[in-house]
Order: sequence, then C-alpha cells, then structure tokens
Amino acid sequence: MKWIGAHVSASGGVQNAPQNAKAIGANAFALFTKNQRQWNAPPLTAEGITAFQTNCGEEFSTGHILPHDSYLINLGHPEPEGLEKSRSAFLDEMQRCEQLGLDRLNFHPGSHLRKCTEDECVATIAESINIALSKTNGVIAVIENTAGQGSNMGYRFEQIAQMIELIEDKSRVGVCIDTCHTFTSGYDLRTTEACAATFDEFDRIVGFNYLKGMHFNDSKKDLGTRVDRHHSLGEGFIGLDCFRYIMADDRFNDMPLILETPDPARWPEEIKLLRNVER
Repeated sequence: MKWIGAHVSASGGVQNAPQNAKAIGANAFALFTKNQRQWNAPPLTAEGITAFQTNCGEEFSTGHILPHDSYLINLGHPEPEGLEKSRSAFLDEMQRCEQLGLDRLNFHPGSHLRKCTEDECVATIAESINIALSKTNGVIAVIENTAGQGSNMGYRFEQIAQMIELIEDKSRVGVCIDTCHTFTSGYDLRTTEACAATFDEFDRIVGFNYLKGMHFNDSKKDLGTRVDRHHSLGEGFIGLDCFRYIMADDRFNDMPLILETPDPARWPEEIKLLRNVER
C-alpha cells in the first residue's frame, strides 16, 4: 500500500499538521516541528504533544510521518562556530521528534561552502549524525539527496553511501529520495526504462533497505542542471511516467510519499492523481 501526503503547515502548533493533512485527503504527511527559518524556537508543550498525538489518531501512524529539520542547519559546516550551532539545532530537532513519538527526521546533509574537500565534508556530516544519534533514542536520521546546487553534498548516491558507511548505528540512518533533486543532479527519471536504471543504481550503491521516504516533485529545470526548482506533477521536465513507475513498484510501499509541489491548492488533486495511478 502507498502512503501519500504533502508537507503541510504546522502554523499555530504541531497539533494542526494532522488536521491539515486530513483536509487534503492524505494518509501520510510531512511537517516542520518548529519554524524552519529560525535557529531557536519555544520548546514543545505537553499540551501540544498530546494534541498532536490525538489528532494523528489511527489515521496517521508514526512510520508515515516525515518531519523535516530547519533549512539553516549545515551538518558539514567547515567552520567551528557554524558547525556547533548546526549540531545543537539538529539535536534539538531530533529531540522534538522523540517527544512527539516520531521515528524519523528528514534533513539535507550539508555543504562544504568551498572551504574544505568533499570527503572532509562527508566525514563532518557523518560525525554530526553520530553525535545526535548518541544523545537520542529511536529516531532515524534520514538523509535527503540534494540537487547539488552550490556546494551542497549528497547529490550523488556514492556520497550518501559514503556517509552511511561512517555511521556507527546503521539501524538509525536512512535516506529520502527527492525526485526533482534526483533528476537535476543527473539521474534520468523521464521514462520507465530510465527509472528502472536509476533506482537499480540506487539499490546497488545505497540499498533500498535504507529508503525511509520520498519527496514527489516534478522539475522546472532539465536533467543534470543541478538546480533545485520544484514543479507540479506532470508539468515539468520529468513528466508522469516516473510517478506511475513508483506507484506500481512495491519497493516504495509502507513509507511516506510526500508532495512538495509548489501549489498547495492542487495537493488534493495530485493525491487523487497518484491514487488513480496506483490502481
């Protein structure tokens, strides 16, 4: 079975996210557990945590919710002050997931800012993850592949595999594949054959056992441009065959499949489109 949703608003408190997901016909969702554009946020309250869990009810199980950390965090930061700030914020994000009873946290791995080598950045990212895992319990650190824009790491499957290799507790590391990022980083997804080749390569290099969620986005930019610009499903350079392929493939069952397409008003329509493809 496929679990389809979108990255919904948690404005007014995390307890509102499940209600916003229900309103668009989702059976999965993503959220920010704090303001994603600020370093600090008030702690979660006992009332907010209880309300979040109550609103999730039986409709949204833990394994079908994919929280995302702040965009400010750079776990591969080459400078001590920026790195320490990022590690502290990431730990807070992991602890928030613990408090909410969530079992995974999706994040962009980090950037070298052209101040260190890619290998050095990968090692720093892995060390950052290891530190957070050692101070938390039960939450999987889910590395999202990137488009490779600027100095962002994680745009090649080999880089993600390299990070995983350096993680001490491999039971608590996973991967989220973003279709737009995958495509613009250079992996073709435009046809059934292209999808088969790309996902076979992912399985060979990283392994489907690490896949803990996906972001569904078409792309406003062409193959290999390394620019991250999401588009509505079927309206970009990827097209619908990619999403038909994923919906028909059991390897993508039982994980959150999350829309991050640019028009929230179209999410109910896009969820219906994906469900019709699944049938």
